Amino acid sequence: MRTLYTWLFRAALPLVLLRLWWRGRVQPEYRQRLRERMGRVPARASRAPLTWVHSVSVGETLAAVPVIEQLAARHPDWQWLVTTTTPTGSERVRAALKPLLGGRLLHYYLPYDLPECLGPFLDALRPDRLVIIETELWPNLLSICARRSIPTLLANARLSEKSARGYGRFPRLTKAMLGNLSRVVAQYPADAERFVALGLPPERVTASGNIKFDLSIDPGLESEAQAVAHQWRGRSGRKVWLAASTHSGEEEIVLDALAQLRAEFPGLLLVLVPRHPQRFDSVARLCRERGFKLLRRSSGGLPQPEHQILLGDTMGELLKFYGACDVAFVGGSLVPVGGHNMIEPAAWGIPVACGPHLHNFATVAELLSRAGAMAVVEDAEQLADELEGWLNSDGERHSAGARGREVAEENSGALQRLLDEIEGVAAGR
Repeated sequence: MRTLYTWLFRAALPLVLLRLWWRGRVQPEYRQRLRERMGRVPARASRAPLTWVHSVSVGETLAAVPVIEQLAARHPDWQWLVTTTTPTGSERVRAALKPLLGGRLLHYYLPYDLPECLGPFLDALRPDRLVIIETELWPNLLSICARRSIPTLLANARLSEKSARGYGRFPRLTKAMLGNLSRVVAQYPADAERFVALGLPPERVTASGNIKFDLSIDPGLESEAQAVAHQWRGRSGRKVWLAASTHSGEEEIVLDALAQLRAEFPGLLLVLVPRHPQRFDSVARLCRERGFKLLRRSSGGLPQPEHQILLGDTMGELLKFYGACDVAFVGGSLVPVGGHNMIEPAAWGIPVACGPHLHNFATVAELLSRAGAMAVVEDAEQLADELEGWLNSDGERHSAGARGREVAEENSGALQRLLDEIEGVAAGR
């Protein structure tokens, strides 16, 4: 079955490259470093143990940072290879990990899942182990690592019912692929059970919780957030609503809700942060076409009383923005993407609203909703109604935020359990 998959991938490769070129019209970085995607990288000179971490894009990279940070401190002799598949993920690796690891860091795009791409890549770099963040499973990658006795661990793994059904359509390929994994550290028992149902040997899986609950907000970041909040609120002390990680089709709903809310809160500032940088310009045009006065964060200016929207068109500031707002909406949830990380606003003590499409964070959403720290909304009217209730009552807003922070604190500890698992694989246990 894997042979058929490989030949189909080879046949589709021209279309894959064409899509890469097409995406490069808006984001030129997609047209760069093509050799890396074909597995052609310089040979590694060092003989130090090399831990390979694959994090697909921004979210997975941010989850990987505390894992790498702690392991790098425990094992100063380890060298690190971090691969991504997107330019935004690549930028996060450089920004977050290069200052931490310096010369111990190697960073490339993940090669295409073909033996002729993966073989030269592994020959050049000689990794000792592979840690895949969340769920990015490639049949040839796992097969070639197994043949070369490179242990592989799937970390902070999640598998929704929808994804499990997708893998289940190819039972032979999926079972063989999962059989090449050395260890799966799933987020929750339901995730672990789905992996086992698809063919993963049960002795290779454990459930340790979601490492994103182990979010550390240091005093320096708190000070930065307070300074930003002061700048945004101005002398009038205006309320601030953050709409984070929005996708196409969600900004229109957010802007409809903003129009409704400004009837009650004329000074309300919306901080709008689209998920993908290539959409910054189109979202800015949409806001202006709707008649809103907009300022772009990248301009370096401060929002004035006449500005109704601040477009968050910079990278790496979202966590700080959560600490500077009153209420938050987390995107990827009003459209069928599956939701994004609502743990971040909860850790700051900020009440959060999301749409109904939450399969990527199903257990987290259930925990926060049950605690009264999160509201699930279907449309602009419901979104505006939920936010209005929080904005009208400081007591209820702070209470909901405090309940969210309690959920985050109560569910921490997964990071340490994951570190122990990774060290066990590295030691051959």
